Amino acid sequence: MSFARIPGWGVAKGMLDTLVRFFQPKVTVQYPEVVQEMPPHQRGRLILLYDEAGNLKCETCFQCAMACPIEIIDMGGVDTKSRMHVHWGPPEQYAERREESALRRSGRTVPDRAFSAWQPIDLRPLEDILIREEYDPHRMVTILEQTQAAYGYLPVAALQHISHQTGAWYSEIYGTGSSFGELNFAPAHAAEIGICRCPNCILRGAGRMRDAIAEALGVDIGGVSADGAVRFVAAECGGDPALEPLVTLDGKPQPGMTPAKTAELARSLRAKAARAGAA
Repeated sequence: MSFARIPGWGVAKGMLDTLVRFFQPKVTVQYPEVVQEMPPHQRGRLILLYDEAGNLKCETCFQCAMACPIEIIDMGGVDTKSRMHVHWGPPEQYAERREESALRRSGRTVPDRAFSAWQPIDLRPLEDILIREEYDPHRMVTILEQTQAAYGYLPVAALQHISHQTGAWYSEIYGTGSSFGELNFAPAHAAEIGICRCPNCILRGAGRMRDAIAEALGVDIGGVSADGAVRFVAAECGGDPALEPLVTLDGKPQPGMTPAKTAELARSLRAKAARAGAA
């Protein structure tokens, strides 16, 4: 007969183990030289990884929070385009299945800056699309295709409205849209600023220029500014022995750039796009 079948055996075994360890001398483990074997039911803190450029590898896709069988993972962050603050956690605890702003969830009494940067849109064409599709989240691909046909791309405000009207989570809508190459989350006319991150360019000041551009745009390499005007991309100098880091605008090298000039270029492109939109 197995002792595991005896009622209360697990509790007695745990208490016995605690009692034995109570009288054992305390031992300092010299970590990381000595790595302890973790018990199978260890509940530690998740560690997010960063790449060699300092970018967070986690793209906040929320799949770990969705798949967690005991709903213990609670995530808040920004989507892969650095445009949308989102939160995902156990809905029974937070009741926030469609709450987009993790900052608002934390109790901040001031508006979230990310919201004020998004361009408002006329929701009437989108509402007509949702009526035709009967607000059915199972027709999400069709809804997104018609939305892009109406606006030229998928604005953040449109994705928000679709989420609230259909009941679909924003992360799922974004994931669906990003699975189709013909769907765009930024206007087609978005300018591209590129910067090379090779060791030679880094030594010549590419890191400071990158920080200046990122501050002016509000996104890092791979992202699009909140107004959809500028896309920040990685460029390749090909080992060119120039005396300055490579900065490109729509693929064309921009000589004589400094951190101040790169930031001014980024701001001027956003201002130009804003004037064109107002016209």
